[in-house]
Amino acid sequence: MAEKKDFDEFLEKFRRHHQVMVEELHKVIIGQEGVIDQILAAVFTGGHCLLVGVPGLAKTLVVSTIARLLDVEFRRVQFTPDLMPSDITGTNVLEENESGRREFRFVEGPIFTNILLADEINRTPPKTQSALLQAMQEKEVTVGQQTYPLPEPFFVIATQNPIEQEGTYPLPEAQLDRFMFNVKVDYPTLEEEEQILETTTSGEKPEVRKVLSARSILYLQKQIGQIAASPLIIQYVARLVRATRPGDNASPEFVRRFLDWGAGPRAGQYLIAGARATAAMDGRAAVTLDDVRQVAIPVLRHRISVNFQAQAEGMDSDELVRQLIREVPEPSIARYEK
Repeated sequence: MAEKKDFDEFLEKFRRHHQVMVEELHKVIIGQEGVIDQILAAVFTGGHCLLVGVPGLAKTLVVSTIARLLDVEFRRVQFTPDLMPSDITGTNVLEENESGRREFRFVEGPIFTNILLADEINRTPPKTQSALLQAMQEKEVTVGQQTYPLPEPFFVIATQNPIEQEGTYPLPEAQLDRFMFNVKVDYPTLEEEEQILETTTSGEKPEVRKVLSARSILYLQKQIGQIAASPLIIQYVARLVRATRPGDNASPEFVRRFLDWGAGPRAGQYLIAGARATAAMDGRAAVTLDDVRQVAIPVLRHRISVNFQAQAEGMDSDELVRQLIREVPEPSIARYEK
C-alpha cells in the first residue's frame, strides 16, 4: 500500500514537472504541442527522435530549448557531405608524453554528450551516418580496439528536410528503426504565426529555467518503466505491429495491397514505451489503448514501406497507420464465469 502511495506521489510530481517544462518551452516555442510532447516522451523513455519538416519551423530551436531546460550537456553537429565518422566519434592522436615517449591518446568527439543534435542528418553520406548506429543502440562508441561508454542519459535528436533531395543521402532502414519517433513538424496555424511574428520581432529573448538534471532524468526513466501495461495492451500492440506486415495472414487486405514490408518487434517496444510516457505525463499509473493509438503514427510511419501503388493513389504512411488503427480490433477480455 505504501509503495502504491509513493508511486502515485511520483506520478503527480512528474505531471507537475511536465507542465512546468511545457510552460517554459512555450516562452520560446509557439504552438507545436504534439512535437513537444513526442520529444519529451522520447527523453523520458530513453529514445531518439527524428524531426522532419521544411526549413524555418523551429526544429533546431525546439531541441536547443529543451536542452536548456535540462541540466545536461548539449552539442550540435551540422551534417555536411564532407563530414567524416571521426568528426563525430572522435579519433586517436599521436602525442608525446612527459617521459618523451610517443603514444596514442583518444580525443572525444561531439557524440560524447547527453543530447546530440544531428542537424540535417540526411546531408552526410552513409559512411558518416553509420557512425551513430552503435551509439544509438548500445550507448557506446568503438574507435580502434577500444570501446568507450557514452554519458548517461544519451539522446540523438536529428532533423531532416523532406522537400530538398539534391545532395542528400536517405537514411538506411536500419538507422531509421533506431529512432523511437519520426516527428512531423508542420506549419503553424494563422493565430500561431501571428504570435510568432509578434514575439520574434520585438527584440526580446525570453529566458527558460532549468527543470531537470541528468540524474533526475535517469530516475524518471526507471520509474516510468514501471507503469503498468496489461496483457490486453501487450496483445493489442502485437496485433497492431503484426498487421503492418504484408506476409502475415492476419494483416488486412489494404496492407497486402499498399505495403512492401512492415514493422519489426522494436516498433512494439517503442509503442509500449511511448504509451507509458503518455500515461505518465497525464498522471496515470496504467497504459490505456488510447495511449497506444496516440503514439502509433510517430512510431510506425518510418517503419513501414509504402509501395508505388499506394503513392499513385495518394496514400502515405500516416493514412495507412490511421486505417490500421481503425481496422485492427481490440483484444477481448475473457469474461469471468462461476
